[in-house]
Amino acid sequence: MTNRLKIGVVGAGVIAQVMHLHYLRELGDYYDVVALCDLSSDAAEKNAAVYGIPQTYTSWQEMIDNAHLDAILILTNGSHAPIAIAAADAGIHVLTEKPMCFSVSEGHDMIAAAESAGVVLMVAYVKRFDTAYDRLREELETVEDLRLVRITTFESPFQPYVSHIPLVRGATPPPEEILNQLRAESRAQLSAAIGSDDDFLLKAYHEVMLDSLIHELNFVRSILGEPDSLDYVEIRPTGVTAMLKFGEVPCVINWVDLPGITRYRQEFSFIASDRRLTLAFPSPFLRNAPATLEIEGGVAGETRTWHTDELSSYESAFKRELVHFHECVTQGVAVKTTGIDGLRDIALCQSFIAGHVTRQPIDAPTRTE
Repeated sequence: MTNRLKIGVVGAGVIAQVMHLHYLRELGDYYDVVALCDLSSDAAEKNAAVYGIPQTYTSWQEMIDNAHLDAILILTNGSHAPIAIAAADAGIHVLTEKPMCFSVSEGHDMIAAAESAGVVLMVAYVKRFDTAYDRLREELETVEDLRLVRITTFESPFQPYVSHIPLVRGATPPPEEILNQLRAESRAQLSAAIGSDDDFLLKAYHEVMLDSLIHELNFVRSILGEPDSLDYVEIRPTGVTAMLKFGEVPCVINWVDLPGITRYRQEFSFIASDRRLTLAFPSPFLRNAPATLEIEGGVAGETRTWHTDELSSYESAFKRELVHFHECVTQGVAVKTTGIDGLRDIALCQSFIAGHVTRQPIDAPTRTE
């Protein structure tokens, strides 16, 4: 294997075009994108023409069998387990967007396949590669009396954030019978994961927990470790409220859907007795938009207070993520966002559903046994 990895991309949707294909092209010294797969042949072929990709497929199985890949990037809507396992079995390194899969059992199979084949399995949690994340961790090392963690996400429509980008759309959609089959398979997998066929719970689990809130869960776990308990969770049609406990530190999570305002914002606040640290992320669909770290402090017993607002860098976290994956494959660098890490997030998402249904606290909600 040369240092320039031959990579195939599965999925040519919005995030592929806005971020991954764009940065893979910028990282031409690291990656040679040799194949692109999408259920829509038009979407695959038109994007391949834009990005200079020589091979296109509508079947990921055929791409794995024929494209002679070193690595694969999985960006599809369904569970990523079947693709990741097949790629690992073929000796191909795997970078998979979150969620890595739909259930803990699938995640175990993905990890086992990668370990058996001796390939890298990395889950793409992009916020972990933001320079502001590193700066927050540096500042938290000096905090001795953490009393509260508060996570707030204001979800909003993403279309206005990408309307200025000339996205390629497939003129011919995939055959309806194929789409219906995939929907049925996904529903069955999701139902098995949460033990229910309830439409509301399935939508909440798939579209809120796995597609969005999993970022927040992974982020706070990476800072504080595994939660001791999930004390409370309420899932509503418009949002989620929950409380996790990390030792004596409560973590309050609020996720709210705001379809009437394009003003996405995600805040992670770490509140100690002598200062407050708040890391705020803009829309993940904006290239090179920086996160901001606000640090507030004061003097005990006095009215004097201060605060700073830091912009760590305009460097793309998506690009840094791709560079890290390349280092893991070519240099043996330890993976930051491992399969085990992603598996515990899946377990926590399943615990959120269970906690909402039972209205009971759940101890060790990230356990994967």
